[in-house]
Amino acid sequence: MCAQRKPAVSSGDTPPAAPVMDVDKVFGKKTVADIKKGLAARGVEYVKVGVFDVDGILRGKYMKVDKFVSALENGFGFCDVIFGWDSNDQLYDSATYTGWHTAYPDAEVRIIPESARAIPFEDNVPFFLGELTGKGEAVCPRGLLRRVLKRAEKMGYDVYGSCEFEFFVFDETPDSVRQKNYQNLKSITPGYFGYSVLRNSVHAEFYRELLDMCRDMRLPIEGLHTETGPGVLEAALVYDNALEAADRAALFKTFTKVLAQRKGWMATFMAKWSNKWPGQSGHIHLSLKDKKSGKSAFYNAKNDYKMSDAMRWFLGGQQALMPEMLSMVACTVNSYSRLVPGFWAPTNATWGVENRTTALRVIPGSEKSQRIEYRIAAADINPYIALAAAIGSGLWGIENKIEPTKIVQGNAYEQTFPDKLKLPQTLTEAAGRLRKSKAANDLFGADFVTHYAQSREWEEREFRKAITDWELARYFEII
Repeated sequence: MCAQRKPAVSSGDTPPAAPVMDVDKVFGKKTVADIKKGLAARGVEYVKVGVFDVDGILRGKYMKVDKFVSALENGFGFCDVIFGWDSNDQLYDSATYTGWHTAYPDAEVRIIPESARAIPFEDNVPFFLGELTGKGEAVCPRGLLRRVLKRAEKMGYDVYGSCEFEFFVFDETPDSVRQKNYQNLKSITPGYFGYSVLRNSVHAEFYRELLDMCRDMRLPIEGLHTETGPGVLEAALVYDNALEAADRAALFKTFTKVLAQRKGWMATFMAKWSNKWPGQSGHIHLSLKDKKSGKSAFYNAKNDYKMSDAMRWFLGGQQALMPEMLSMVACTVNSYSRLVPGFWAPTNATWGVENRTTALRVIPGSEKSQRIEYRIAAADINPYIALAAAIGSGLWGIENKIEPTKIVQGNAYEQTFPDKLKLPQTLTEAAGRLRKSKAANDLFGADFVTHYAQSREWEEREFRKAITDWELARYFEII
């Protein structure tokens, strides 16, 4: 029952989609027994599995169903090079977790039964996420987030969240962007036009395909609209428990790119693809519930801005540790091109109430809607790692009763702040801050911090090998 490969097609030639598979009906409660029964009943031949790496890239393969069933019960081996190379498949030169010194053995991987989905444009081929176990669990992004959420559970909290992403869509293909050297690209629409009903009506087929795909793959979108800029959209995903929210966010980025390329287009989630346009955000919304009462741990109607003590300390921890953990959120060299004044991206670890010029935005509301928006994040985040940083720093704040600084009123870009709130300016600087952070090592484990910092330092070293168009234009003739 593996889907046949189909070429990218124009919207007018798209073949009728297969009936949507009800995954809950087929796989029941998603136990191993239910999944085996569902696969057999549908005569499934192949299953697709995937693991998200440190850069948030989905690495995976098709498995024969009998091999998959064995893996579901016992786990399977996946070459650990996926945690020993970068997003361009270039081997790290200083990693200790794996490398030539370990001969790149297989890592142990467990399949996550509850992650079961079906890919609608592949004839509903079943899809499952996996995560590293054994030695590899220390560096696995999904395992990292699970450890942070276990800490929250021990503290008596359930964590809920969601991500919202801005992404530019181009009338280009992977071949055409390379032929153009990524210059003079054609967006699907020109000019500024945020919240445009004209634009989303003209391209209604693509919007509908995206909404339907996300619904069918259990990545439901709460809101979808154009943003300000040529061909830029913003999608807000529906709130859920934090682990499911991270799964949805990571899969949303992957399959939005897949859907666009099947149409002959391309979507990018770079933090900033052009200096002519604002960067692309990947804001994270978070709240805590008390496990015993089921009520919001962030809400107290009697306090300023309805902030409970726990919410205030959570905010204080996020603010205090943001400079130390920035590399876990601003994770690429390109991330730092977005963090400049005046382009809707914060430049200091500041907070405000309903203030979109600060790094942390308190959103007062009802008990159900009271939350914090972690606005420092861009669209290039690895959702597991960014959520781990945002949640872990907040939990640390509650544990240590960290008070936030004075609230920012008005435009944060025009104000001066103490040095402790200044954010690192480069990926290497940010990775260095992470290495030295006692809180990060305690929260995430020294093995993760070391591996992740090594990977970010490698990323900037690779960047420094490049000669940019800016350098050529500035220095070629004059210097």
